[in-house]
Amino acid sequence: MTTALITGSTAGIGAAFARRLAADGHNLVLVARDTKRLREQATELHDRHGIEAEVLTADLATDDGIEAVEKRLADRKDPVDLLVNNAGFGNKGRYLDVPMADELKMLKVHCEAVLRLTSAATEGMRERGRGGVVNVASVAAFLPRGTYGASKAWVVQFTQGAAKDLVGSGVRLMALCPGFVRTEFHERAGMGTDNIPGWMWLDADKLVTTALADLARGKSLSVPDPRYKTLMGVVKVLPRGLLGGISSRTGRKYGPQ
Repeated sequence: MTTALITGSTAGIGAAFARRLAADGHNLVLVARDTKRLREQATELHDRHGIEAEVLTADLATDDGIEAVEKRLADRKDPVDLLVNNAGFGNKGRYLDVPMADELKMLKVHCEAVLRLTSAATEGMRERGRGGVVNVASVAAFLPRGTYGASKAWVVQFTQGAAKDLVGSGVRLMALCPGFVRTEFHERAGMGTDNIPGWMWLDADKLVTTALADLARGKSLSVPDPRYKTLMGVVKVLPRGLLGGISSRTGRKYGPQ
């Protein structure tokens, strides 16, 4: 039986990945900051699907948290076959309104943690000749939208570059770029969603189904909905200044968690 490790597993897209992978018979390593929620999630998934669900409490905004997950990913005796780097958050406010400490924390979680955990996982995967990594980014990666969009653009570029370098190794890497998903993300960040049109909202479970199918097909980039694929096609031909105005009117961030 294979094992998947999911960061940010207790809510949103991470929880949807956990439900789907458990239903498919994968053992899980569930990573988040809230031990109580992790244990409740692990018990529920074990009881419902008969899989083993390991709990790992870690704050990926800290070196200790990242190191704890790196150590688990480096375990050759109990290897991880699929890594889902899903942990992330948004900051409310425009550039210079957000405290520098919060901006740096975002880069720690979205960029440094993704780099270090992907590297820790893929070393063993390459040795075994198989494995996969899904790095959850956002369609914000393609829009001029401050630190959040910039960090997710880094995730996309890093993932696609690493995927190219690992071609032929048996290891697949994919950047997942959803749009607005009905999760706790916006509430946690204190962001209003009243101005977001209903058609822009995605279902987390359907999103995960599409993402896993794209990973199986060997895609290095997944935009998991026809509506957003069309929107991203339009984005490519619009002037950057106009894009900035549109993204400002539709919310601080486009994306997951």
